[in-house]
Amino acid sequence: MGVPQSTVPSRRGNISRLADAKRRGDPEFPDFQLADSPLYLIVRTAGRYARELENALGASGMDLPSWRALMIVSETSPSSVSEIAERSVTRLSTMTRVVQRLEKKNLVKLSKRRSDARVTEVHLTPLGKRCVERERRTAGEIYRRAMRDFSPADISVLNGLTRRIFANLSKLPSYDRDIVPVP
Repeated sequence: MGVPQSTVPSRRGNISRLADAKRRGDPEFPDFQLADSPLYLIVRTAGRYARELENALGASGMDLPSWRALMIVSETSPSSVSEIAERSVTRLSTMTRVVQRLEKKNLVKLSKRRSDARVTEVHLTPLGKRCVERERRTAGEIYRRAMRDFSPADISVLNGLTRRIFANLSKLPSYDRDIVPVP
């Protein structure tokens, strides 16, 4: 009688499946599967989170770009409009309008940077700080629902992986300018 075969896949089989997973996530390959694409899954997850957060914030008259700007300035105040735009991955012209709306609502105060008057700095007002505190509770509820079955180690790994992807994408050439149309 022979030795029973292990139900644990061989290392070679496991490596092959991992290579297949990477290939299935690459749109260039014929066996590409959208559901196996990490970038698609990230965008889909971010979209669902954004929709949930936008709906929750809308109850108090806040929109998602404003929330992002306020959160960034609450961490680093003052921040320049361009720094906020970069950290939130938002076009500068869009973030300029967002910051102007926040100023009209007295949530932020704008000033010129002393060392360079061309730079507009954004500071949280006391009302802006209270708004951030209130909306953090709203965002926290959604975060806890999304991460309810994740361990702290899972979240640490997820953060590390997404930071790596972001860094890799940041090293690529920008495709949003100087695009030459295909004839």
